[in-house]
Amino acid sequence: MNDVTRRAFVATGMFTTVAVASGALADTVPNAGRDDPGPRNPVINNDNPQLMNPPKTDNGTLPNLRFPFGDAHVRYGSGGWTNQVTQRELPVATTIAGVDMRLQAGGIRELHWHKEAEWAYMTFGKARITAIDAEGRYFIDDVSEGDLWYFPPGIPHSIQGLGPDGCEFLLAFDDGDFDENSTFLLSDWMQHIPKDILAKNFAVAASTFNTLPAPSDEYIFASTVPDALDSVRPKGASTVPNPFSHKLLAQEPITSPGGTVRIADSSNFKVSKSIAAALVELEPGALRELHWHPNNDEWQYYLEGTGRMGVFGANGNARTFDIHAGDVGYIPFAMGHYIENTGDTPLRFLEMFKSDHYADISLNQWLALTPEALVRAHLNLDDTFMAALRRTKQPVVARQANTN
Repeated sequence: MNDVTRRAFVATGMFTTVAVASGALADTVPNAGRDDPGPRNPVINNDNPQLMNPPKTDNGTLPNLRFPFGDAHVRYGSGGWTNQVTQRELPVATTIAGVDMRLQAGGIRELHWHKEAEWAYMTFGKARITAIDAEGRYFIDDVSEGDLWYFPPGIPHSIQGLGPDGCEFLLAFDDGDFDENSTFLLSDWMQHIPKDILAKNFAVAASTFNTLPAPSDEYIFASTVPDALDSVRPKGASTVPNPFSHKLLAQEPITSPGGTVRIADSSNFKVSKSIAAALVELEPGALRELHWHPNNDEWQYYLEGTGRMGVFGANGNARTFDIHAGDVGYIPFAMGHYIENTGDTPLRFLEMFKSDHYADISLNQWLALTPEALVRAHLNLDDTFMAALRRTKQPVVARQANTN
């Protein structure tokens, strides 16, 4: 929203101005012109016109289905920072939790492991990831923007920022109650093992461990940029059979008028057994078509742009949310929904599922493959509508020249 619109918002009243800015006066509640003397937060209200002046199609009670990372507490270390959106921040999000992490060049997310599977999408820069599996096979790779990684539960691993400016990435864990602050850390365990046991285990003197760092100094800590990848590979060791990383942007996308979709699940990223994902890009005015998912809840992360998300929860319940870059969205299992790009730049977002495969049901395709007489009996729509139905799924729909 531009500065002129922001000033108008404050000057003329929240509800009327938001409705005009969204171009939706004809489709909003009848009393959209009422004012709001306050108290209120105009910045938050201005960013949420669908909540302040909802479409008249909204009805009933649905839980909050959006939470911005910008409202999440940030934890700093000497090598970077992190924050998280879990079930504590977004109670409806039971299947997946998310972490946004920034590592400076050389900064290390210390060696650790956890009970949950970890899926990641690189949003900025370059990083080095390392791991081993239970058979003692190693994995090391350098990843960059648009790349994925996946570490199964219990697999020990590390992440380090590379030059010139480190990295930032989204982590997704297959449990909404995950807590980034409760992972199994190398430094933490070492501090809680008697020195004589450490000495016996590693066959060195107990005094070797007199200078172990405090866990509070590790977690995310500063270090130097590592040497070139080939020079640090363990000589003579075996590698994991299925790589823990995947180059999503190298995939040929599913292309529709109005945008693209790239899907990564266990069919093409074989190690990813508990999280499936899609990267969606919508052009201005385009729509992620009306659909639902038959396999699990959907956890979303918005990478770029602005839009709105409409969700249908059955029994007359429906709600619309404004979405912005940095937001998390959530769609409970089987709820019908759409996502529309309401801005003038691309809207890019990730859809993630606690599943080994990606699946969706298209409303358009369902009706196209249902006997015509049955559809007509249900909806009382004309020949123009019936002829427009598509038997082939089109996940993205372009802006229409005239929808009146």
